[in-house]
Amino acid sequence: MKPLRPDDDRTTGRGIDRSIDRNTGRNAGRGARRAALFGGESAGRAVYVISVAAELAGVHPQTLRVYERKGLVDPSRTGGGNRRYSQRDIERLRHIGMLTSSGLNLEGVRHVLELEAEVERLTEELERVRDEARESVEQTHRQYRRDLVPVRQALVWRRSGQADAPLRGER
Repeated sequence: MKPLRPDDDRTTGRGIDRSIDRNTGRNAGRGARRAALFGGESAGRAVYVISVAAELAGVHPQTLRVYERKGLVDPSRTGGGNRRYSQRDIERLRHIGMLTSSGLNLEGVRHVLELEAEVERLTEELERVRDEARESVEQTHRQYRRDLVPVRQALVWRRSGQADAPLRGER
């Protein structure tokens, strides 16, 4: 048995994760690894074989093959041609399962998924256009602030023939 180092877990002999959470300054530990694996940037990383993906999605592996043939899901492939599913794929499979259990056939599910993708694309485009419009308005306001000169005296209207007489507000 190899000797344990101070950073080793006493039960397994493996190193303990000593990564530090940027927000708290504390040891992030196993929770940070789990969050990285199941969310954020790693959600698209294909790590699950077909049997595990089927179990996580609650369907038979053959069902996953049918979904792939129908174009509902597109898993990654290894160099040897084996399917690998990501956490995003698992979530999509669960969504497909929910739609089919509510009575939709696979063609209906495909259509719903296409419409949801279109809504997401349009929402992102709308958000981008709103940001551009907001920036344009802010730019215009900044330009106005540079161009405007404060008025220190109010305009005074004089009647014709009384050019020399002081009016209200003048001294």
